[in-house]
Amino acid sequence: MEYSKIIAVTGLPGLFELLNSKADGAIVRSLEDKSSKFVSSRIHNFSHLESIEVFTVRENVNLVDVLKAMEASSEKLPDEKDAAALKKYFSKVYPDLDQDRVYSSDLKKMVKWFSVLKSNNVEIKLTEPAEEEPVVEEIVEEKKEPAPKKKAAVKEEKETEEKPAKKPVAKKAAEEPKEKKEAKKEKPEAEAKPKKAPAKKKSDK
Repeated sequence: MEYSKIIAVTGLPGLFELLNSKADGAIVRSLEDKSSKFVSSRIHNFSHLESIEVFTVRENVNLVDVLKAMEASSEKLPDEKDAAALKKYFSKVYPDLDQDRVYSSDLKKMVKWFSVLKSNNVEIKLTEPAEEEPVVEEIVEEKKEPAPKKKAAVKEEKETEEKPAKKPVAKKAAEEPKEKKEAKKEKPEAEAKPKKAPAKKKSDK
C-alpha cells in the first residue's frame, strides 16, 4: 500500500485508500476495517496526506516531516483523549510545531493516523518526482546537390574556350568591291575557248 494513495475524508473517521476516482466521487477502502464503499464528492471532501501541511514556528512543513519525526522518536505515544499529554509529546518529538495554531484535535488526529499507518505497514514517504529523460537531438547532414543550371553553364564556357573562332569568310566576300564582282562576270570573249574551224568540203572529182 502506497502512502500517495492514502486519503482523509471529511465527516468519516480514520484513513482510506483511494481505489478509484469518479466524476461524482470515489471508491475508497478503510484502513481500519478494510471495507470498500463509494463516497460522494458532493457531501465529502478528500485530502491526500501528501498534500497536508502543518504549522510550525518557522515555515510550514509537510505532514510527512512530523510523522517521520514520530517514527524516529523513542517517546511513547500519548493517550489521544489527554490534551496535556498530546502537547507534551509533540513538544519533545517536534519542538518547532506551532501549538498555538495547531489545535488539540489536530494533534489527536496525527497520533491516530500514525498508528493506523504503522499497523498497515505503510511506508511514510513522499512520491519522488519522475525524472525527465534527456532529449537527444539527431543532427542529419543534408547532402547538397549541385544545381544543374550552374553545371551546364560551366560546360558551355569550356566548349567556347576549346573551339577556335571561325574566320568570317562570307563576310570578307561580301566586303569585296562591286567592280571586282562585275569584272568576274564579264570576261572578254577573247579569253573564251577558240571555236573549231568548219571542215573543208571535199572537192568533186
